[in-house]
Order: sequence, then structure tokens, then C-alpha cells
Amino acid sequence: MKKWTQGTLFLLLVSSVLVAGCSSRTGQAGGEAPKTEPPAKTEAAKPAPSTGGAKSKLSVYSTVNDPPVQTIYREIGEAFKKENPDIDVELQFPGTEYENLLKVKMAANDLPDVFDTHGWAQIRYGKYLADLRGEAWASQMTDTIKNVVTDKDGKVYALVISEAKDGIVYNADLLKQYSIQPPKTYDELMAAAEKIKTESKGDVTPFYFSGIDNWMIGSYLDIFSTSAFISAPKNDAEALMNNTFDWNKWADLSQKLLDLQKKGYLNKDALTAKYSDMPKLFANGKVAFALSGPSFADEVSKVNTNLKMGYIPVPSMVAGDTPNFSGGERNTMGIFKDTKRMEESKKLVAFFAKKENMTKIANSTKLPPGLKGVEANHNFSAFYKEFENIRVFPYFDRVYLPNGMWDVMCKQGTELLADRITPQQFAQNMKQEVERLRKK
Repeated sequence: MKKWTQGTLFLLLVSSVLVAGCSSRTGQAGGEAPKTEPPAKTEAAKPAPSTGGAKSKLSVYSTVNDPPVQTIYREIGEAFKKENPDIDVELQFPGTEYENLLKVKMAANDLPDVFDTHGWAQIRYGKYLADLRGEAWASQMTDTIKNVVTDKDGKVYALVISEAKDGIVYNADLLKQYSIQPPKTYDELMAAAEKIKTESKGDVTPFYFSGIDNWMIGSYLDIFSTSAFISAPKNDAEALMNNTFDWNKWADLSQKLLDLQKKGYLNKDALTAKYSDMPKLFANGKVAFALSGPSFADEVSKVNTNLKMGYIPVPSMVAGDTPNFSGGERNTMGIFKDTKRMEESKKLVAFFAKKENMTKIANSTKLPPGLKGVEANHNFSAFYKEFENIRVFPYFDRVYLPNGMWDVMCKQGTELLADRITPQQFAQNMKQEVERLRKK
């Protein structure tokens, strides 16, 4: 093992300051950022009468990265423009650069008119967002998301278009082929991985990770941190909050990640692979489990329309515990409080909040909508119904780690798989970074 050098640590510290938080998880900003093409031309519809004035142009930023979901956003944007010919909408999907761009814009107090808060509506973007409690859709927020984007004073920070409910997507055809029941515990998940690797003679990879889109590695650590440290009745939540957590436990979790590689449960090119290649491999029966939200399902269906996919909560890791979901706000629309186009911005957000538009997005993302009364019908709907009573915990890093640690987790996890640090060094680096960032 190569030791963690001071130079590498310095680069990590610099990058953790520049890129903090967590937008790049579960398919939202992973992989190569698709080029933002102009919406396809459609048959002209008769526009509403123009008021004759100059057009207002709304800048809209989103973390959505799956091409089919981007297409739905553009279609809704085009429909809005037809109803409002005096308002132009400039949709942008910056991909992996999203957080860097938003940090620069926050520093200049020059944010987009409407932007995605990707899990940080209150903590990071709160002081930059307008209060939307007076909007008609605000009273329709789901019980599971209302408190996430509403503060104690009643301020509503954003429209939650999609709620996060992260678990594990699996190839149901493969599990049936190898007579495997959907795992409920981590030990069962590892047993399934061993069976698939052995009986397929290495032709099927149990898990697919990307070191280039290293949010995939960070997602493993984040969701299983909840199972390891939070969800069991006897847990480390208080110790993590008061800075008395035993970081040797993180070394144990890191070892489990490293074991996936050592036992042959990961794709051999995990350090150089791209998230964008995963849907095709999944569709062709080369990958069994995806630690990703199900938004990539439409990309899978383009390759293999007959493939059956399943969804399960995150398996438990502590004896006597039960599975859980990690969640919170996924895709949102908040409005910059200093926008010069407040009414136009509210009109656009209200348009996206229409039931028919929320339904289109839900059917594309395969995620629960953030408003009541939206009836989605897709190949994961039955699983959400089956697991509706499963506990949903906020993302581990958003509650128990200081702002900036998501990037540390992703980069250090990649260093671990690259054999440049040990699990013990990973744990020590986590402890040091937590202490440093908390002082800030």
C-alpha cells in the first residue's frame, strides 16, 4: 500500500473546500454530462396573445443528468413557453460541474432565477431562496417531504419534484436464474454476490462502480453508513453528533468496500469505468445490483425492453435490525430571492407543479413525487407500495458529517480501491477532515 502523502492530503483539502456537499449521487450528476441540446422542434401550437413587450428570460439550473428525464424537463419548458410567449426559459444541466458553478454564483450573489437545491434547500441555499409558502402547490406537499423543505417559521424553500428513496436496483431475471431471493441483510447480499460470481464463472459482475464518477463509491459508503451506524436501536447517532464517534468503525466499513473488490464482486475496470456505461451492461445481464436510484431504468429499457428490474431497501448490517431507505429532497425547484423576475419564476415553478407534469417526471425518474395526488405508474410503483412502511433516513452525510465531507468520502473511497490508502488510513483521514471542517 502506498502511504497517504502530505501532497495528496493537501490536494484533498483544497478540493474538499471547492467541491463540498452532495449533488452527484445516484445518477443525478454522475457520468459524462450530456450535452444540452436545444429542444426538438415540434408542430407549432397557437400561442397566447403577446403583450408586445420584451421577453423575460428565466435561467433554470437542474442536477438532472439522465437523458430521458432531461427530455421531459425540456418538453415541459416548451409547453410553458407556448402558454407564456413573453417568457423564455433557458434550461441548463451542468452535470458534475453543478456545485462548482453554484458556489461561484453564491459568492457573487448572482444565482439562476430557478435552481435545483439537490438536498441542501435549508442548510446551504436557505438564505438565497425566496419563501414559497404562499404558492398553491405548497399545501399539497407530501408528509414525508414537507418538513425537509419547511423551517420552524413556516418558510417553504422549494418545490420538491422528486423525493429520494435510495435503495438497490436489481436485475430480477438474474436473481431468478440463480435462485436468489432479494437480500434483506448485508450478509445475504454478499452471499448473493458470491453465488452470481461463481455460477456465472465471472460473466456477471455483482456490482458496478465508477472511479471517474466517484459519487457511485460515495453512495455505497453513505447508504451503508446508515445501516452500520444509525438505523439499529443501539446506534452511533449521538456519538457522531457530539464528535465522540469511534472512527475505527469507519475502518470496518471501508474494509467491506475493499472486500467487494478483493472478492471479485466489482467490475475490474471500476477505477476507470463510467456511470454512463452501466445501463447497457445492466440491460445485457452483465450487472446484477446497482447502488443507484432507478432513474436509469429507461436507458436500460432502450436496450432490453423485456428485462425485469426490482428494487429493495438498503439491507441491514447490524444483527436484529431491518432494512431502510436513504432519502430526502432529490430534484427541486427553488427561486433566487433576489431575482428580477420573481412573478415569472413563480409561474414557471407552478407550471412544473401541475399534476400532469409531476406525473410525467415521476414516470421518468421512477421516484416518488413531492406532491400529494400525483398518480405515477411505472415499473417501480409496485415496489414503492410494497415498501411504503420501510423507514426512510436522511442521507448520512447531510446529518452526521459537516458540509464538505461528501467529496472527501468519494475521493478517499476511490483512493482505497486504487490501493493508495488502507481502511485504517481512510478512517484516520475521515476523522481529521471532520474535525477540520467542524471548526469552520
